[in-house]
Amino acid sequence: MGTPDFAATILLSLLQSRHEVAAVFTRPDKRKGRNREIVFPPVKTLGIRYKIPVFQPPTLKSADVLETLERLNPDCVTVAAYGLILPKDILALPKYGCVNVHASLLPEYRGAAPINRCIMDGSKESGVTIMQMDEGLDTGGILLSERVGIPDSMTASELHDVLAKTGARLLPEALDKLENGGLSAVAQDDSLSSYAAKIDKSECEIDFTKPARDVCNHIRALADCPGAYTFVGGKRLKVYRAVIREETERAGTAPSPDELTVVCGDKRTVSLTQVQPEGGRRMKIEDFLRGRDIGNIR
Repeated sequence: MGTPDFAATILLSLLQSRHEVAAVFTRPDKRKGRNREIVFPPVKTLGIRYKIPVFQPPTLKSADVLETLERLNPDCVTVAAYGLILPKDILALPKYGCVNVHASLLPEYRGAAPINRCIMDGSKESGVTIMQMDEGLDTGGILLSERVGIPDSMTASELHDVLAKTGARLLPEALDKLENGGLSAVAQDDSLSSYAAKIDKSECEIDFTKPARDVCNHIRALADCPGAYTFVGGKRLKVYRAVIREETERAGTAPSPDELTVVCGDKRTVSLTQVQPEGGRRMKIEDFLRGRDIGNIR
């Protein structure tokens, strides 16, 4: 059970393992883009490629879903970034329970956006937890976990790819050990828990009154999706990459033809290095600045 690229990477690891994938459950198709074309979730695309039955129920709280799962009779249900809560009757169905691949070191960053939130907070490490699911939100016992360092320049999209590969390696190992009786869940310490709420669109605008480090963390936490943004000359400008500069420059000036810096709340400056103007394509800052008269930045 899973939906986006993160889940597809993990599904592929199961397909290449000795374990049999009996079926795939994923979210319904969506219409995207200007032409509102139907787009399949990555997990569905992979399931079709490998000729695996694909189910896309809008909810798991129906008798039909439970009947389907009872007919499939899985030994284990594996979950990664699915987007739906598993009801109690499904959690209790498989012999080895339901196992979730979560992109954080639980109990830290439970919830929908652990990758974005840990970078936004300036965390130096993250990781993947393989967890035995219960009725709570990412509260089940820990089966396996592995730490991953976060360099200062790493973006959310880059960390996403590292954690997806880590989870893809850990999950088959966890299933092997569960089947052989060599793995037991360790309870989480709820007193150490934190919650990673879904990113809201209202959070994406850059607040340059914050310290430069916080501004850079915000930008890299939202790269490459949904994308942090500001306004230049009254038009929205998405910012994908930025670096801290020690020198202080007046906000909105370009000290050289290929650099755009903004003074932050701590008087340090941030240089925007990769942007996307409103209605335009993603580009390097020198391409954006060429021939432009930059006004105020907000």
